Amino acid sequence: MLNELQRNYGHLFEDGLINEINQVGTYKEVPAGSKLIEIGDYVKSMPLLISGAIKIMREDSEGDELLLYFLERGDTCAMTMTCCMGHHKSEVRAVAEKDTRMIMIPVQKMEEWMANFHTWRSFVLNSYQLRLNEMLETIDTIAFLKMDERLMKYLRDKAKIIQDDCIETTHQQIAYDLHTSRVVISRLLKALENEGKIKLHRNYIKIIDL
Repeated sequence: MLNELQRNYGHLFEDGLINEINQVGTYKEVPAGSKLIEIGDYVKSMPLLISGAIKIMREDSEGDELLLYFLERGDTCAMTMTCCMGHHKSEVRAVAEKDTRMIMIPVQKMEEWMANFHTWRSFVLNSYQLRLNEMLETIDTIAFLKMDERLMKYLRDKAKIIQDDCIETTHQQIAYDLHTSRVVISRLLKALENEGKIKLHRNYIKIIDL
């Protein structure tokens, strides 16, 4: 685990912090599709991603989901940190977008490190800023883009996250992520295919216009 930490976080954290994370952190592997955090759960540890990707979702009163942002290697979730440090229940759902490896940090260490390690404090504050910017981008997307533009942006972002222009997903899953209906997504996907931007296959979508 120490080598993984040094490779992925050595440029961010000083040696003393790396060594402490190595001592108290728990290495964890989760397969794609696994739920890491559920809405309403108390969060007792915070993930530091080594590889893979996690999508962070919100849910409305009717149980419909909306994708907020993705986490990648070197990231952590600001909303998870807020829940950890404030001892609040989670207001988001975290699902592994692909096979993911991470190191789980106990909540009690997070506050201690805020006082003892300036690199940890900078990492936490920068994470808050990045996640806020991503949520603002999500709001802008919903407010200012038409659904076909939102869909194309979603597909491009997803291809970037998984580093593959072929996305294995269903029309229903896309509808969940974009908080709309499967019928609308199916119609728009067909329109995007007719425009030459994507190619629809039985079990996956190939993004042509990246």
